[in-house]
Amino acid sequence: MVNRVALVTGGGSGIGREICLGLVMAGNKVAVADLNKAGADETVEMINAAGGIACPITMDVADTNSVADGVFQAVDEFGPIEILVNCAGWDDLMPFLDTDEDFWDKIIDINFKGVLRTVHHCLPSMIENGFGRIVNIGSDAGRVGSSLEAVYSGAKGGIIAFTKTIAREMARNGITANVVCPGPTATPLLDGIVAASDNGDKVIGAMARAVPMKRVGQPQEVASGVIYFCSEEAGFVTGQTLSVSGGLTMS
Repeated sequence: MVNRVALVTGGGSGIGREICLGLVMAGNKVAVADLNKAGADETVEMINAAGGIACPITMDVADTNSVADGVFQAVDEFGPIEILVNCAGWDDLMPFLDTDEDFWDKIIDINFKGVLRTVHHCLPSMIENGFGRIVNIGSDAGRVGSSLEAVYSGAKGGIIAFTKTIAREMARNGITANVVCPGPTATPLLDGIVAASDNGDKVIGAMARAVPMKRVGQPQEVASGVIYFCSEEAGFVTGQTLSVSGGLTMS
């Protein structure tokens, strides 16, 4: 992979952290963006220890000004963003009728509009330079739905449709846009959801049983698909949705 400049949201833990590490191993400079400053700092320390180049950025994808400031910091540090990976996300399991509009707004603002904000800020320089890789983290919930995740599923489904549209609009500009959809994956987000449940062990067990491979995924397994979409070799691959879910969905 050519030495490119990458921005990864949600890079302070879990899947996002593994994506940052994978991009650095492929020879790229990475701006590690996360709402959790300590998490972003820790990822950067891991990258530096491995001999890579990275910088931490505190970013709230639900805040337009924060996104604008974060992109500016990344560009000031490394130059124009050439690779954008949107991994920041949030969820809470509950029946749809137990949710309210404040909950809907939070889910949509982080999981869907957060992607709109970063893409909107990074696309102009990609167009100007004639190169770009955009990878948005969706979810198998956005492909087939998921009980207790009605709004989250809708937001992730929106990401898939949005990404395909960007892929069409940007196809002549040397910019690709793809989606990677994890299934149940061992991340701090999943740990938090399970911890908040009265039957955490049963929740994890049910998730694993639903997967043909009978286990949850690991963050690095999801990251591998992302790294491919970011590579020079994937220049003719755009508008695609890749599930990394042990066969949970097949199409």
